[in-house]
Amino acid sequence: MEPRGTSISLKKLLNNMESAVIFEDEVVSQHGVLPRKLHSSLLLGAWKEACRHIQITESTRTIAKALREFLPVGQVLVRRIEVSPARLETVAAGVPAPDYLLPDARSDYDDDQLQALKAWAREGGALHRGLGEPLHGVLSVVTPPGVTSDVIAGLLGSPDQPIGVLVVASTPRTPFTEEHVEIINDLLEPFAAALENDRRVRDLSALRAAAEADKNTLLTRLGRRELADVVVGADSGLKPVVERVELVARSDAPVLILGETGTGKEVIARLIHNKSPRANGPFMRVNCGAIPPELIDSQLFGHEKGAFTGAVESRQGWFERADGGTLLLDEVGELPLAAQVRLLRILQDGWLERVGGHQSSHVNVRIIAATHRDLASMAAEGSFREDLWYRIAVFPLRLPPLRERQQDVPALARHFAERAAQRYVLPTALPTQEDLHLLMTYPWPGNIRELGAVIDRAAILGNGRRLEIAQALGSTIVPQASSGTPSAAVPGAESNLARSAASAVISLDEAMKRHIERVLQITHGRIEGRRGTAALLKINPHTLRARMRKLGINWADYRLSEDEY
Repeated sequence: MEPRGTSISLKKLLNNMESAVIFEDEVVSQHGVLPRKLHSSLLLGAWKEACRHIQITESTRTIAKALREFLPVGQVLVRRIEVSPARLETVAAGVPAPDYLLPDARSDYDDDQLQALKAWAREGGALHRGLGEPLHGVLSVVTPPGVTSDVIAGLLGSPDQPIGVLVVASTPRTPFTEEHVEIINDLLEPFAAALENDRRVRDLSALRAAAEADKNTLLTRLGRRELADVVVGADSGLKPVVERVELVARSDAPVLILGETGTGKEVIARLIHNKSPRANGPFMRVNCGAIPPELIDSQLFGHEKGAFTGAVESRQGWFERADGGTLLLDEVGELPLAAQVRLLRILQDGWLERVGGHQSSHVNVRIIAATHRDLASMAAEGSFREDLWYRIAVFPLRLPPLRERQQDVPALARHFAERAAQRYVLPTALPTQEDLHLLMTYPWPGNIRELGAVIDRAAILGNGRRLEIAQALGSTIVPQASSGTPSAAVPGAESNLARSAASAVISLDEAMKRHIERVLQITHGRIEGRRGTAALLKINPHTLRARMRKLGINWADYRLSEDEY
């Protein structure tokens, strides 16, 4: 800084402010009255600094440095007002004079001080206290012993919603003038904007931290370490599928994923999305079979306010929400014919119209459809539109059932064992060779989903010490298609028997019945309780009893007799 009393050019000031506005040949006596043009340039520079920096500490230091060229400034503080708890917190400080001290980071205030602050806020503007005059304790600055300073305190924010205080102290024994008060008063708005920006940054940081914590919690519940799905078997049983995914992912061609329930159709759909140019866009999944027929149009295409009873506000449909990304239409074969017509139009030209709306809007969505049904036969029978079939089946992908990729069972079992340990907070117990032999001789009618459920159950039954695979599978491994009589669960079961059983096709109700019966054997007919059948199957006991009545299962047949206890 140049010696006090000398003259400096406006160009130097604007260089200090890093401003692009330069007025040449303007001079002013330091700490004197600023010309109007210089006053405006100082204010413009303050606004630029307040908006340029994300952190309020940076803008406060730069503005304070520029102020010292023209005002006898010893210290500049920005203090945030907090209501609960009642205190002021110093969030930024200009570089103080060498013999100045910074106040405590936080200053609590009592009811009297709170009322004084409210009264001052209602007055508005900057408050000037001369040398030695008292100021509210929470607004004061710390000066060396025996040294007095002028203080200007200005409210940041509106009188109704004050957010902070700007405190400017003069150099020791140097008074502020009314012109100085006017300058500080004009700087309150840019400092308030900087403080509000700082608050928003802190709120975003807090939201980010909360979102990260929620993500970690969700990953723990899902038994994952990352959000991305792991494609187990990409180098073995699923290698042909993954190679076709690599081919189609780069284009926007519609993909139809065919496969039995539980084969991992959603995992492959996400893989296509993540490898596509749309990877940074949204990935949305809608189960077409889970939407009531009367709500399909509203769910897929959205609706306007008042379109029907209960439509109290406008709502985006799945297509609008997936704009710029990928939409997975799971179980697309369950869509009614009327909805198939409207879906066909979107696939053809990308235009849709909300229910109750009168304007069409364009969406840019990549469609992936998935189903376990034979859509070609449905199209031939007329239960699925033939033109829609041709539109979505541009690039079909067939996922093999687990019984056709048994070489992947060991890797899948280890993957699910690690997931179960993380999900249920248990020590990691991996399957033994005997366990793997049992798993590989089972036909897996429920495919990968059933395997995951069995490993989860085995981990719970083993309580982290080991995997109770035999118990989880029940006393049968290979069902007899002819008589329904289960064969013994022995490690030496012949592989040709497993292959013949794997090729047998049974109904979904029969597969469900056998699965429930295996669990009833494990629980000895117990329905409720922590280790009851309902808990292991993760189903409500009342729902389980109703399903057992429908399937003709008598739980009493599995109760132990008194001689067996």
